[in-house]
Amino acid sequence: MFASLKLEGGVKSEELPVVCEFPGVFPGDVSDMPPEREVEFSIDLVPGTGPISMAPYR
Repeated sequence: MFASLKLEGGVKSEELPVVCEFPGVFPGDVSDMPPEREVEFSIDLVPGTGPISMAPYR
């Protein structure tokens, strides 16, 4: 499952308080998908299995 957030309208990254507080952390332009990487990460699942409905701990 992939999710994306598309802002329509007026909010620019320079106007967000956290971006103004930490300018060295955020790149200038994040309007596109990240570049293609050499290694793709995936988790291979066993066909026909369902999600585990069990508490991770007790």
